[in-house]
Amino acid sequence: MLKIATIAGSDASGGAGLEADLKTYEEYGLYGMAAVTLVATMDPARQWAHDVFPLSEKAIRAQLETVFGGVGVAAAKSGMLGSFYAVELTREYISAHKVWNYVLDPVMVCKGNDEALNPELNSALAAKLLPLALVVTPNLFEAGQLSGLKEVNSLEKMREAARIIADKGAANVFIKGGPKLPQAAQSVDLLYDGKDFHQLEDTLIHTDWTHGAGCTTSAAIAAGLARGLRVYEAVALAKKFITASLSASFPLNRWVGPGNPSHWRKNTLFGCDCS
Repeated sequence: MLKIATIAGSDASGGAGLEADLKTYEEYGLYGMAAVTLVATMDPARQWAHDVFPLSEKAIRAQLETVFGGVGVAAAKSGMLGSFYAVELTREYISAHKVWNYVLDPVMVCKGNDEALNPELNSALAAKLLPLALVVTPNLFEAGQLSGLKEVNSLEKMREAARIIADKGAANVFIKGGPKLPQAAQSVDLLYDGKDFHQLEDTLIHTDWTHGAGCTTSAAIAAGLARGLRVYEAVALAKKFITASLSASFPLNRWVGPGNPSHWRKNTLFGCDCS
């Protein structure tokens, strides 16, 4: 069985983070493993306010040694890292074990926030991990942070940001416009391979329940790469996967709701008759 890893935070509510990644890996028929960088919790007494509890450097290293040194992977992704040592350890293990199919999801905010958690940490992430990434998957806010552009709010700005991010080392840049791209009738994302732009469109799902959508998308890309798909194929399939997931999204409580990764079984994927 093909093995795949996520280096990410644990979402106590189960909708995002490594929980979303492992659900996605399962849907792709892969054996998923996780190295936990932090635990994110949400307080119902404070309107679902987030708290983040990073794991120690020793604990993260021990997990990475288990996953990469003890087992090995066909692909890996990283999500919320939460500390400078988690960034450095991710760089160390992805490099040492020559994980070419590495997807970097540059998580910079928790759902519902609009400010970077730690700008200095984000700069370190860009410097150390972008050059290792086969694909980096920023949303519009993260694309602005990685590129240095003040605002990314149009296809033209997405192209400009993608070029800048690619110049910083990423082999492929996949910017998720989705429902946040103004005046878009479709869900529009952009893939830049360092030479050409590929615009991917699908049905725009009108839902407030999008918790974990970014994590799920990057995990699906990594899963496609693990299965031997080329980058464009993996991204295009991930686009279908997240669209199907969001079309079956649901409220978890009055504050948040995730997509449903298992809903893609109704589409034709990897021999599964799902139309």
